[in-house]
Amino acid sequence: MTAYSNLPGQAVLPLDAYRVEDLERDARRADHKVLRADCTGASDKAAVLKAIGEGFGLPAHYGQNLDALYDCLTDLKAPADARQPGLLLIVRDLPPPPALMAPDRDALLDVFRDSAEHYFDREVAFRVFYSVR
Repeated sequence: MTAYSNLPGQAVLPLDAYRVEDLERDARRADHKVLRADCTGASDKAAVLKAIGEGFGLPAHYGQNLDALYDCLTDLKAPADARQPGLLLIVRDLPPPPALMAPDRDALLDVFRDSAEHYFDREVAFRVFYSVR
């Protein structure tokens, strides 16, 4: 058993209590797709959405807004041949206020939570871990 396997199938959690290397290793062992976004250089909400789109490799039509993020996240596909289909998303270094105010961060996390609900209905694990710099 690993910390990863003890997590609920759908989760949006702070990264503080986990090591990225362990999460990624355990996700790969479970045949989950791993996506990473680094928001280190982001100085506002628009830059955060851009960094997430680039990091996750979202399609060109991604509109860099929360609705478009939800649409693209729910279009992601877990590996088709996976024993346990799943997605692991790592979002590092979200900017602190005033660059990304609490209501904007909460709205972003709500998009991840709503996406997790979408995948719950499809029996696909969807876990998001994020950090704030």
